[in-house]
Amino acid sequence: MNLPSFLWLWKIAAWSMGLSLLAYVMLAVTGVWMFRARTSQQFPFSTQFMGGRQGVRSLHYLMGISMVSLVLLLLAVGVVGTLGHFGSLGHSSHLVAGLIVVALVLLSAFSATQISPKQPWARPLHIGVNIILFIGFAWVSLTGWIVVQKYLP
Repeated sequence: MNLPSFLWLWKIAAWSMGLSLLAYVMLAVTGVWMFRARTSQQFPFSTQFMGGRQGVRSLHYLMGISMVSLVLLLLAVGVVGTLGHFGSLGHSSHLVAGLIVVALVLLSAFSATQISPKQPWARPLHIGVNIILFIGFAWVSLTGWIVVQKYLP
């Protein structure tokens, strides 16, 4: 790929990663709110200003869709940028870390769509995958920072 500069691509990646991490934190907060609303007898005050259970669930879904979109954008930017700059993939452990994070995010999204009383396996899977995703995001951030150092003048 003969692009004049990859700086614009790395800016997209940096913003996407930052927003993905923000979405992850917001998903954790709204997930805890939903758990508290589901398990407590009284409706928690923190969820009342959000429009009740349905409002928190809608926000949680919106943040989840946003995170999936951002992670897929990051995958595309990484592949295009690496192929354009190096001509091939696999120059660092960042590729493996990124693919694992993409797989975890997609598994989390799939399991979220399956959560219901009829499928009791889905909620623990969803929560477990998101706990593991924390480690994945840390790993991909560290390896990404190492990769960024290669591109800086």
